[in-house]
Amino acid sequence: MKPALRLVVSENAEKSRPFRRDAPVDDQLLDAYSKAVTAAAEKVSPSVVNIEVAQRLDPRHPSSARAPTERRGSGSGFVFTPDGFILTNSHVVHRASELGVILSDGRRFAAQLIGEDPDTDLAVIRINADGVVPAELGDSKSIRVGQLAIAIGNPYGFQCTVTAGVVSALGRSLRSQSGRLIDDVIQTDAALNPGNSGGPLVNSRGEVIGVNTAVILPAQGLCFATAINTAKLVAGLLIRNGKIRRGYIGVAGQNVMLPRRQVREHELAFAGGVLVISLEPAGPASRAGLEKGDVIVASGNEPVARIDDLHRQLTEEQLGSGVKLTILRRGKKLEIDVVPEESAR
Repeated sequence: MKPALRLVVSENAEKSRPFRRDAPVDDQLLDAYSKAVTAAAEKVSPSVVNIEVAQRLDPRHPSSARAPTERRGSGSGFVFTPDGFILTNSHVVHRASELGVILSDGRRFAAQLIGEDPDTDLAVIRINADGVVPAELGDSKSIRVGQLAIAIGNPYGFQCTVTAGVVSALGRSLRSQSGRLIDDVIQTDAALNPGNSGGPLVNSRGEVIGVNTAVILPAQGLCFATAINTAKLVAGLLIRNGKIRRGYIGVAGQNVMLPRRQVREHELAFAGGVLVISLEPAGPASRAGLEKGDVIVASGNEPVARIDDLHRQLTEEQLGSGVKLTILRRGKKLEIDVVPEESAR
């Protein structure tokens, strides 16, 4: 009769088991994630507001006799100072004839537009209210790809809806409705819907790291927020001046690629430039001597490889002080001093 088989587990085999009694199980990991989202949402939600917008339509051109004379919409925003200043998107409040704000506690207030900047899709409005809770602003330079990102807003009018995801990418550029590029944009997969625009994007500590601004449809998980460091700068200028001052030189141009021979001959940083296709009569560039057919390759000490590079460099600091443009004209490299003027828009 064969002896009964016995299962023998060696000491080494016991030690090689991957399971550890002190390892966190799935529900504990999920609970930690949930706690982070919950804590951040509870901290920021009192600062998030619902913005009601009314726009008067031009009665001179109604589509029909029964056309409405007013259009209404809504968006999100958040209080960022104790005295009632609120950050939101420019496209939320643009051309508004009436603004109203609903706080998280249900109180309603009329709001005043302080200023907007379509080029960064940011705006500041203000309410006269006591007991508002300002959100804590973070530092968008400190965030990393893959970290937790929480979006709070009012999609379709549902107040203080929370979605969570991760920071998908940093340093993106996004074309604003004005045509300029918004730089240093944060990409996230935290779901955004109409009405989320203007709400805060926050980290796990409840610090605002961005202002939700756009979603790419029909793609899923492609959502964008203007970095809070950009928003801080723009908001400060809007509160001080009511607008962002930018320069223009009166040039219409297009991006072009330069022959390698010219790039080597003139020791250019990039093989691209901006071809001048037209000039505003009596504009700054025309007065300075710029001609149709010139190719702009640098502004000051910064290379200009495309039109967006030129836009970025036409800042408030250059208004009235001048900028040295490096151009190529009929194969020769020239420098022309242009004094930008303030854009009327």
